[in-house]
Amino acid sequence: MYLLYDIVLFLAAFILAPLGLVKGTRYPKLWQGFGERFAIYEKERLHFLKNRQVIWIHAVSIGETKASIPLIKQLRQAFPEAAIVLSSLTFTGRVTAEEIDEADLCLFMPYDFSWIVDRALRQVQPDMVLLVETEIWPNFIRKVSATGIKLVMINGRISDRSFPKYWMVKSLLTPVLQKFTRLCMQSRQDELRITRLGADPERVEVTGNLKFDLPAPGFDAAEIEQFRQELKLPEKVMVWVAGSTRQGEEEIILDAYRKLLEKGQQLLLILVPRYPERAKDVVALAEKLEITTFLRSTLCSESQEMQSGEVVVGDTLGEMLKFYACADVVFVGGSLVPIGGHNVLEACLMKKPVLFGPHMENFRSISKLLIEAGGGFQVQADELADKVKELLADKQLQLQVGKNGYNLFAEHAGATERTVSIVQHLMDVDE
Repeated sequence: MYLLYDIVLFLAAFILAPLGLVKGTRYPKLWQGFGERFAIYEKERLHFLKNRQVIWIHAVSIGETKASIPLIKQLRQAFPEAAIVLSSLTFTGRVTAEEIDEADLCLFMPYDFSWIVDRALRQVQPDMVLLVETEIWPNFIRKVSATGIKLVMINGRISDRSFPKYWMVKSLLTPVLQKFTRLCMQSRQDELRITRLGADPERVEVTGNLKFDLPAPGFDAAEIEQFRQELKLPEKVMVWVAGSTRQGEEEIILDAYRKLLEKGQQLLLILVPRYPERAKDVVALAEKLEITTFLRSTLCSESQEMQSGEVVVGDTLGEMLKFYACADVVFVGGSLVPIGGHNVLEACLMKKPVLFGPHMENFRSISKLLIEAGGGFQVQADELADKVKELLADKQLQLQVGKNGYNLFAEHAGATERTVSIVQHLMDVDE
């Protein structure tokens, strides 16, 4: 099975490797890290790992990396002498990882070929590997297990969309899942699904969702006001932020925006695509609809103040929470198209009323909790404009909905502490 997997991956590499090089041109500071995908590391970067415990955390992209921040901070406290290695699959994930001070070394995840994984493990020599969410890399998991390294899935989930796909390959998936030392799942349903797919029930625990342990942002009101000035946002015009949007959603959002403007609503739209490289395409789409549009990166102190009816398109990284802080209403994308949704809790952290579409399979439990708590609303595409208008018309409703969403953090916190406890126990057993 693994030989066949290597062959299929080898054939896919002829497409994936060139695509990786092309994407890397957008992140010139990280392009030189392409060799890390082949486990080619600069020796001086790995030298400090010797004679230390090494905890390797893999978080595939920006969402998983952000979710792992509280965990990384607590692991640093629990294991002050250990080296924490944080790997990413995507460039946006790597950029986010580089901003985490507690991570000693940031790398790209090696390609999942047997010989590349062997070389990576020989050089990094981890004592424990933590895979954030359901990251199934057959060769990596097999080699880690065979080497005797503790392997833990953290913040694990099996979405409505992925479960039928996993079920189709259950016979192949079961032996892979049984190599995990422990599987820490977000919910009881995730626990049931992973065991049905073949995980050992004795190794599965429900620890909760790390996203409820997101740290409060470190900026204050003065910093947000400065950010508003950078964006040239006028004081008396309301702001709608549509974050993490995907292809096919921007048309719906811009159509809703035009309807609101036609009804006399004084409003500015900040539209932030999930992937910054799509920003210019979004600008072109808006301009085709004769909407005056600016890229976030082009706004400066010399720019004129924005006007109602205009659009700012986000093309930067690391500013999503600041965008949300400027909002009166937030829509979170990946949910009007069948993507599975994106993290709505970041907007809740900023005490903003949140809207999202019908496709929230990846955040099923969170969206349900948010709706039940009155902290957000699920809308169809044709309901979007009316719901935004309703919220903009009632400041007290905005504040109450934002407060309701924020309160969820206190009610459901604790996944980080439970996960760290499991990691400490497994490390102690090894000693």
